[in-house]
Amino acid sequence: MTAVRRPLPVLLAWAVAAALALSAWGPRDRTTWFLETVWVLVGLPLIVLTWRRFPLTDLLCALLAVHALVLMVGGHYTYAQVPLGDWVRDTFGLDRNPYDRFGHLMQGFVPAVLVRELLSRTSPLRGSRWLAPLTVCACLAFSAVFEMLEWAAAVIGGQAADAFLATQGDVWDTQWDMFCALIGATASVLVLSRAHDRQLDRLSPSYSDAASTAAERTSTAGTRPRLR
Repeated sequence: MTAVRRPLPVLLAWAVAAALALSAWGPRDRTTWFLETVWVLVGLPLIVLTWRRFPLTDLLCALLAVHALVLMVGGHYTYAQVPLGDWVRDTFGLDRNPYDRFGHLMQGFVPAVLVRELLSRTSPLRGSRWLAPLTVCACLAFSAVFEMLEWAAAVIGGQAADAFLATQGDVWDTQWDMFCALIGATASVLVLSRAHDRQLDRLSPSYSDAASTAAERTSTAGTRPRLR
């Protein structure tokens, strides 16, 4: 894990690049494709350029790759017309294509690990009881900012932005999107934190030392005499 080059991240990077090229071939709406995949277009080169100085854990790399695929599928077909979502809608008698809801669950689930990794490695929060709630709050804030970006796109683009918004006639779509992101982030923190910590420890033992120091500070904080 301490090596700069590891096979899994390299394979994932090439797979995402290939899938991105494939998704750009004949999308249903070129503008929607760009708006949905811009995170991949910016994020993949950024990770590659900063890899030697700031390599990511294999867990985070895998999750980012999966999230990129979700974004690219939604961008290629538009979220309201993804064939798999249509099949789920028809099979279970739903009133809308649920792929958009799944996309926003991922918008909380994957960024939670990203935020947790950044905070663990660049702040004193590793081992702190505040790490989990601050991670969830950061993901919910990002979801709210994304909804404002969608609102801006609707104001600027008018009906041309309908495919990007993917509201499908639901007046509560914005609230549902943020709620799904909240559920995804919370589930991610609850399910993946231990595995993530183990990978952080293997990536650099200093993070484990920092976590122990933070835990000691937290445990001794309550024993300090109060100032009068």
